Amino acid sequence: MEKAVFYHAGCPVCVSAEQDILQLIPAEQVEVVHLGTEKGKVKDADAAGVKSVPALVLANGNVLHINFGASIDDLK
Repeated sequence: MEKAVFYHAGCPVCVSAEQDILQLIPAEQVEVVHLGTEKGKVKDADAAGVKSVPALVLANGNVLHINFGASIDDLK
């Protein structure tokens, strides 16, 4: 099974959502990507359909936008 990917930018909303996600999904099944420190992965998030963070991209490609912390365009 492919991993889900949780993208965030490190803001308080994102960090809170990360903690909640990791309580719901086992850590080995989700990759956490901090776009504030991993700028090279912004293109990956954009290509996956992420419009704002925090967002969870499921293994099947569906994107769940959890809350509006920052626009992906602001992170580019």
